[in-house]
Amino acid sequence: MNLHKKSLLGLIWNVQSGSLPPDAAIMAATARAQALEPWLQAFRYLADPAPPGEGPLRGVPVGVKDIIATAGMPTENGSAVFAGHVPENDAWIVTKIKSFGGTVLGKTVTTEFAWRHPGPTVNPWNTAHTPGGSSSGSAAAVAAGIVPLALGTQTVGSIIRPAAYNGVVGYKPSYGAIPRDGVHPLAGSLDHVGFFTRHVADAAAAFALFIDDKPNAVTSEAAWKTYFEPGNPPRLAVLRSLWDLVETPQREIFEANLAALHAAGAVLTELNAPDEPERILRSCRVILEYEAARIYGEMVRAFPDKTSARLHALVAAGEAVGEADYREALALQARLRAEMAEWLDGYDAVLSVPATGAAPPGLAETGDASFCAPWTFLGAPSVTIPSGWTASGLPLGLQLSSPFGYDLPLLGIAAWSEQVISFKRREIGS
Repeated sequence: MNLHKKSLLGLIWNVQSGSLPPDAAIMAATARAQALEPWLQAFRYLADPAPPGEGPLRGVPVGVKDIIATAGMPTENGSAVFAGHVPENDAWIVTKIKSFGGTVLGKTVTTEFAWRHPGPTVNPWNTAHTPGGSSSGSAAAVAAGIVPLALGTQTVGSIIRPAAYNGVVGYKPSYGAIPRDGVHPLAGSLDHVGFFTRHVADAAAAFALFIDDKPNAVTSEAAWKTYFEPGNPPRLAVLRSLWDLVETPQREIFEANLAALHAAGAVLTELNAPDEPERILRSCRVILEYEAARIYGEMVRAFPDKTSARLHALVAAGEAVGEADYREALALQARLRAEMAEWLDGYDAVLSVPATGAAPPGLAETGDASFCAPWTFLGAPSVTIPSGWTASGLPLGLQLSSPFGYDLPLLGIAAWSEQVISFKRREIGS
């Protein structure tokens, strides 16, 4: 049995029914990680296999981004400042994983403090390309079939973009849906905790467990069918903001996706952004810089040789932001979030690209987050699904977003879209 091909829900059902030993997937994940890690480098730390717990996630190995606290395991935040740091307590989300019987397989690589200074992880489809960031290790670990579920965070585009670059599903819940207790902050007004999976239904399972608090919904296929269904053909608003930045292969796949969705019954309507895209991006940047400077200013001055030039530049930019500009950006954020449902009246979700295109070459940069930033700024739930391949063999994605709090309906639309697009999955070898 190739356990690395198992979906999260399939693994849960096999363990819960007794058809799969509860330690089988954990042992298989450890072995696969050890085989792939010499070149993939998705993990900062791999734990020794522990006996599986009890609950709906019994026997499920989970990757945890290394800015999320894990008691008894290193949590180094991608930073030399925190080298060897082992927290005494788990983050809220890790406590929930363990309470449901899940096993933390290890800590996945993050960029420094979830900002732009990258770690060693490579893109599993082409090691000369970035996996994206900042949740680079989590996205790569799911793409490579090491774990069926991994945790990420997003302050601008750090779940959606690496998910697209690695050919997996990325789900960023509504702002605040997952408590951030124990998660090292970058900018509190923008920070989100979310998930990487291989299928939309698995992301919906994460919603059921960690947001809706319905653990019984995932324990059998029969229970799941009463909880979650892909739904009917949706009414989708097509958004092409910043379209001049989108590369030709991404445009072509996007158009092919639109044609397939329309043929399957989706109603597609072109729609403009609720405000000037450049103003939204600028306001998002103002909030991030201002808040990050107040978190990291003292650190970069105390540890100038242990913090990157990128973090120094972020602090300098944030300290130059005026209080009035920061307050104006927060006001715009609050207004647009409140108005988003009205802006989308008559539509079920917004359809857009998650990135300029496929993962860029090189490991020094993690890609452009402009297409994720508006939904992070608004605190709106977003899902990216794999949507095609470039001629050179790199995956591309499709992004769906809905108003604040519409997480489960959005996941249903994403699941319907996933079925229609029928992405041709490929497997990573060792």
